[in-house]
This record gives sequence, structure tokens and C-alpha cells, in this order.
Amino acid sequence: MSLLTEPDLGTPGKAGPATVSLQVDGQPVTVPEGTSVMRAAALSGVDIPKLCATDSLEAFGSCRLCLVEIEGRKGTPASCTTPVADGMRVHTQTPRLEKLRQGVMELYISDHPLDCLTCAANGDCELQDMSGVVGLRQVRYGYEGKNHLDAETDTSNPYFDFDASKCIVCSRCVRACDEVQGTFALTIEGRGFDSKVSPGAGELFMDSECVSCGACVQACPTATLEEKSVVDLGMPTRTVLTTCAYCGVGCSFKAELRGDELVRMVPYKDGGANEGHSCVKGRFAFGYATHPDRVLNPMIRESIQDQWREVDWGTAISYVAEKMREIQARYGAGAIGGITSSRCTDEEVYVVQKMVRAAFGNNNVDTCARVCHSPTGYGLKQTFGTSAGTQDFKSVAKADVIVVIGANPTDAHPVFASRMKRRLREGAKLIVIDPRRIDLVRSPHVEAQHHLKLAPGTNVAVVNAFAHVVVTENLTDQSFVDERCEEFDEWAEFIARPENSPEATEEITGVPAADLRAAARLYATGGNAAIYYGLGVTEHSQGSTMVMGMANLAMATGNIGRDGVGINPLRGQNNVQGSCDMGSFPHELPGYRHISDDTVRTTFEDLWERHLLAEPGLRIPNMFDAALDGTFRGLFVQGEDIAQSDPNTQHVTAALAAMDLVVVQDLFLNETAKFAHVFLPGTSFLEKDGTFINAERRINRVRPVMPPKSGKHEWEIVCEIAQAMGYPMSYTHPREIMAEIAALTPTFAGVSFEKLDKLGSVQWPCNDKAPEGTPIMHVDGFVRGKGRFVPTPFVPTRERSTRKYPLILTTGRILSQYNVGAQTRRTENVAWHPEDILEIHPHDADVRGIRNGDEVTLTSRVGHTTLHAHISDRMPIGVVYTTFHHPVTGANVVTTENSDWATNCPEYKVTAVQVGLTTPTTTADPAQDAVPALAD
Repeated sequence: MSLLTEPDLGTPGKAGPATVSLQVDGQPVTVPEGTSVMRAAALSGVDIPKLCATDSLEAFGSCRLCLVEIEGRKGTPASCTTPVADGMRVHTQTPRLEKLRQGVMELYISDHPLDCLTCAANGDCELQDMSGVVGLRQVRYGYEGKNHLDAETDTSNPYFDFDASKCIVCSRCVRACDEVQGTFALTIEGRGFDSKVSPGAGELFMDSECVSCGACVQACPTATLEEKSVVDLGMPTRTVLTTCAYCGVGCSFKAELRGDELVRMVPYKDGGANEGHSCVKGRFAFGYATHPDRVLNPMIRESIQDQWREVDWGTAISYVAEKMREIQARYGAGAIGGITSSRCTDEEVYVVQKMVRAAFGNNNVDTCARVCHSPTGYGLKQTFGTSAGTQDFKSVAKADVIVVIGANPTDAHPVFASRMKRRLREGAKLIVIDPRRIDLVRSPHVEAQHHLKLAPGTNVAVVNAFAHVVVTENLTDQSFVDERCEEFDEWAEFIARPENSPEATEEITGVPAADLRAAARLYATGGNAAIYYGLGVTEHSQGSTMVMGMANLAMATGNIGRDGVGINPLRGQNNVQGSCDMGSFPHELPGYRHISDDTVRTTFEDLWERHLLAEPGLRIPNMFDAALDGTFRGLFVQGEDIAQSDPNTQHVTAALAAMDLVVVQDLFLNETAKFAHVFLPGTSFLEKDGTFINAERRINRVRPVMPPKSGKHEWEIVCEIAQAMGYPMSYTHPREIMAEIAALTPTFAGVSFEKLDKLGSVQWPCNDKAPEGTPIMHVDGFVRGKGRFVPTPFVPTRERSTRKYPLILTTGRILSQYNVGAQTRRTENVAWHPEDILEIHPHDADVRGIRNGDEVTLTSRVGHTTLHAHISDRMPIGVVYTTFHHPVTGANVVTTENSDWATNCPEYKVTAVQVGLTTPTTTADPAQDAVPALAD
């Protein structure tokens, strides 16, 4: 913890830290023990000059501007590193301090371009500000011999420049990279006037380990590190606080504009999820919102063979309503449906599911969460009683043992990964369960105690073996189990069976029994133990079983209901949690209440003034099957490219082609739009007004930076379609939609735009019992009453390697890209990942005659695609890996129809494939063949 920030005040209702009273420039102030003098001064209204200090970095004391005098003490200590003491009398402004500060500032300026003091065009420059604060009027030292003043600017990074001539070597960028991001990509080379910031041996940022998170840019006190957008457009003049539209971390940003033009996104230091940090996507990759590829006018065509024609909004909405009614009249009320998007706001999602239920007259509504985290919803509801993760992100700071299963946080959830790495550097132990050697296994100052390289598809066998060790070695928290849980004895009898032992499962999983036993013991006995998981858990034929298995393990060891523990799904998209919360599944109304519950359904019927069906509707896979059968004919697709993101692409596109009406509401003409009859322009996050809900259940406001470029908000369009179909549905503002959600959904009863604007964000449940939200779930009891243990038998996937398809393909994400890439491919992020590649182990490559960079064909029993090979030992022998960000690759052409037994979540992570050379090798670099590419 930085001494610049206030210490933890403890849990409300419990004794906090001791306080200290002192005087700063004669002003009395009382602060918690451990507070820095600088912080105490700030609280008393005194700002002490500083350069090396920020409120996000550990106290450093190198700039010597924040010196103070303390009565009774010799010298002039740095206020940022000096803790307060009771009765202390501090003086921040004396003639001696003024002279010292002026001398220090002269040294800085003597090594800095003269024009930086007079040229406001240099943007944010704390050095310029501080020179005025300390009263510097002239510099006595010359500038001769300062070689770095002639240094060339490094423009290699697509988003920011590094002008070494302006660098004062304050180390803030280096410390931000180390302490905030945890990448350790920067260092200080040389001494004295020869010292400089270096991004590594390549001397260019793009050649270094830099991940372009922007922490260094944010920390820089001069114009040394500066966004290209600021250089091009000038300094912003106004700010709008909003929420990132990428992953499930849900970072808060200040969108800074000059007039109506967005200049930059600055991470908001009071953001509950990110606390001032960011990643390359949220910080810089916003250009897609104004990309020329965006479609801004509605379009219609009678057949997918026809050309698109632009129409006005009234024509488009009337056309959709008329065609939907025609389909229903011919094929029945259940022949149409809708798919909601996890990239849209809660309010936009809510009105789509309401349109389907009230205007379409059925429950044929599903969401893209079907293909990622639906097993989370099912598994956690069965065991805990609610379909959401248990902790807030801050909780990881209290974890002693961190288990990462089927997730790659540094690539997919980088801002949370930085929190996690900080805790690991402080001494927490790490267990990684993943076939692939993700970065967390071994990175600067972080190394996993255990990396269990399980065979894809054997997650349940591994978690059962973990639990077997806990039960048979008497490592259970029996008091927690007896007090808080039920059906333990039946589960314990099942889990103690010999077939669940690490020795019995070793042949199935490939994980050595001794390694698994050691990891299980660490989890059970190492203190607070937290599980964080991703799509490597859910996207399996036993995804729901695995979620219940992890919940069983947490309950058996008592690792639930307090800081530092829990079961934590790392949601993939920005509003996966929210789209599920809003009732997007065909069997559930908002708040995860079953459609067959008469009392719940009646509540909605009374407010909506429309009879609702009690029977669940069609899931996405059922819609596709019914389309091919001829009984499902019309589909409204909100912001989701199902033709690229869903498995078995040929099956999906055949189903889309079989429909009479496909309506796509999106930003760009994507792969799904190739099969659409109507295209309705959507809005980017910069135009949205509403809320997103992140992976920790945090409800964040999304505020519009600009009006909708198409002239309409997405929720307005949906309401107008419903009205054109004969159902009255209208609102004047998204706050009214949230008010309706709160009126109908107990977990949201206390949520309103006014509360969110006041508090910043809240985590549901937010109601009379928890008016300011619930950071930690299941503290005194589970939502369902008692936690329920559920037996989790391992059932092998049907997808096996064969002689024809001897390899297993698994898929994942990369830091610079996002999902199907519709957004990030239209930004400079393509500089880091211009194409999807296939990672293959050196042994598997060698036996196939594959060299690094060769074009290879990836084939499964349902399809094939081509990629370039990247030889790497990150994958075990027999397993290959790729991402799915580029439609030209179409990785889901090869994934199969296999899915989770409970939720139909596709089994993306296990596909039997063969890999072979597409053409004979002619251009590969022979030098790359000698040593496999291991440093990726």
C-alpha cells in the first residue's frame, strides 16, 4: 500500500486502525496511523510540491521536491515516505525549503528542453506546473553536453510517442509498469546525466515487452510519453465518465473530448473495477466507433442474393414488423425469436427480451452468453442459489492461494490480472490448471507453485481428484459444512470412491498424482483460497458439472463468504453478466426466476399487461435446428455475429439461409449480416446511455459521449418494432427502463440511475437489505439457504482423437484483440495480432514436416480452414491452439456440435483435428527451425 493513500479503514462496525493527530502548517489534522505526511497535508488542504509521487504508486522519495521540516527532527525528509506521528508539527513552506526546491527544480530544467516551460502545446506537464509552484524564474546551468536533448522520438507504438529529450528520469513510468501493470518492461539505464528510460534491448517500445496498457503514459509528469491523439488533436476540453465496452472487468474511463471529438480515454482512478488502470483495448482501441465501415442507415433486401438498399427508419421498422407478423400467421406464434447481446446495455437487452415475450408472444429469446458462460449460471444456481460470482475484484488482495482454471487473465482480463499479479508478488501462492502454459505460469516476479497440464476435456476428473484429497485426508472445514451446507454425506461418499483418486485419474487427465495431491493440499490448507475460472471451464460438454465441482470444493474447504476466497467466473464480454441478469434465457425472467413460476410470471403480466407463456422457449441451437426443419423462420439478432462466433459454422449459416427474415442490429456488416434481410444500425458504447454489469456484479453507468450516429438509440428501435407489431412499449429515457427492472427484480430493487450517479457503482443484490450493494456474496448464508453439494461424475467427451484426427484443438484469446474482432480489427491493435495463428508443439510439427510460419490446413470432421503455424512448447504434445478473432480464418468452421449436457454451451475447447501443410515449404526461415519459438 502506498503511503500516499489512506490505510484500509477496516470493516464497518469493527474497530479500525488507530488514529494520529498532528499539525501541518498550523492546521490540525487527524489521520489513520501509517498515513504519509504528504497525504496528511493534502487532507488539511495543503498541497506539497512533488514530481515522483502519485496516488497510484508506492512512495519513492526520489524527486526531493516534497521535502518538509518537522519540529524536533534534523534534516528535511521527503513527505511521501515519512509516516505521521502523534503530535508531529510539520512545516511545508519555509525559506530553507523554498531554496532547496528551487535548486532541485533547476537541475531538472537544466536537463530538459527550454521550450517545454513556455509551450502549452506540450500538453500535460507537471514539470512546468511545479516550476511555477516553487517560484523558479531562471536557470543558472547550461545545456551543453546533454546528449539526450537531441534524442530521436520513438514513434513505433501506434498509440503513443516516447520523446526521450523531455525525459527527467523520474522513474514514474518504470514504477507504473512494475507496480501497477506488473510487466516490468521498462528500466533505467546509465547514471547521472547519462541515465535514461529504456524499453529493453531493442530500444523501441514495439520491440519490448510493453503491453501498451498506458500506465506509463498516465504516470509521466512531462510530455515525454504522450498519446498521438493529443499531439494530433490538442488537449481535451471536456470529460464524460463512462464504462469500457470490452471484457468483463468493466473499467471506468473518463472520455476526454475536444469539442465533439474524442481525444483520449483516461482510466478513472475511482473506478470500482480498475481503480485507475487500463489495458490497450480500453485505453486506446476506441477508433472503431468512428470507423468508415460503420453502417449508419437502415437497409433492406428481399433476398440475401439482392443488393442492400438504404431506407428510412419508419420503412425499416414497418418492414420488420410486417414480416414478423406474416411469419407468425403462416407458421405459428413460435416461429420467430430473438438473440440479445452481451455488448449492449442492460436496458437494451431488457427491451429485447420484453419484445420477444410480450410482442412476439413466446419465450424464444436467448443470448450470446449461451455459448460462453451459461454453465456458470446453471452450476452456481444449483449449488449456491444464484447465477453469479461470489466476490469483488478487490477480494484477491486477501487471497493466500489463487487457483486459475481454464482462464488466461493476462490476455483476456488484463486489468484484473494486474491486481492478481500484485498479490502474487506479495507472496500468495498460485495454482494454474490449464493444458497451455499461460503467461501467469512464469512471468517477471511471478511463478506458479503448480501448473497442472491436464488433457483437454478432463476438468471434472481433476476437480474430483482435488476433492478426493480433501475428503480422504480430512482436510474439510467440517464446522462450515455442518453449519452452512446440505447433502454433504452423499457427496463425500461419492467423491471418496477410488476412481476419483489422483492415482486413478492420472491416466485420464495426464496430471501426475503427486503433483495433484500437492496442489490440492495447498488449496485446502494454504489459508484463504480463491478460484478464478474462464471459458476453459464452461465451454465443455461437462461445463455445468465442472462449475458445480468447483463449488463443492469451495464449500468443503470453507472458502466462501469472505474476502480472499470464492468462486469467480471471469466473464468474457463487457455485459455477459448483465445480459443474463436481464432475463435473456428462454426459461428465465429477469433475476433468474423461472418462467413457469406463476407468482413471478403474474408480476410481469400485471405490469406488462400481456399474457406470458409458462413454457420455456427455444435455445440458440434449437432455433438453428428448427430453422433447418422449417418451423423457425424469423430471427432478430442484437449485436452478435453468430455466423462467426457460434460453433459448427456451416450448420449456423445453413440455418440462417433457411429463414425468411433475419434482422441484424449491429455496427458493421458482419458475417451474420451476409444472411440478413434487414440491417438496423446499432450504437457504439460511446453513444449508449444505460448500464453494464461486470464479472463482479458491479453495475456501472454508461454515459453517452456523442449522440447516436444513426439518429436512434437501440432501445428506441426495439420499442418501435414492438409497437409496430401491436404491443405498446415506449420509454423517454433509459432510466425509466432501469426503474422498471428495479420494480420487477428483487436483486435490483434498490438500483436507479440517481443512486449510481451518487455512489459511482453498486454490486447486486442492491435492495432494502443491502442499499449500497453486496461486494461479497453468501457471507452469512447462501442465497438458496444452505449450500448444496452435488455429485459430479466424470463423463468423457464424445470428441476423441482418432487416427484420422489425432490432435486436439483448443481455442482462446489474445490481449490485443476482442472476440470476433469486429471492433479491435478496425483499430491499430492489428499491429500486434494481424491474423490468427496455430500454435503447435515442436514434436507435432516435426512429424508433419511443418516449419515456423508455414501455411497449414486445420481439419476436423465438420470443416477445415488454413492458418500459419507457430511452433511453441506452450502446448503439450498432441494439442494445438488458436484464437478466433479474424473471420478470414473462421476457426469455428472446425468446431463441432458437441455441447454442455445442461445448457448447450458449445464444446469449443475440445475438437479432434488434423494439421497438415497446405503447400510445400518454400519461404520459411531455416534458422527458425533449429530452435522452436519458446519465448512467446
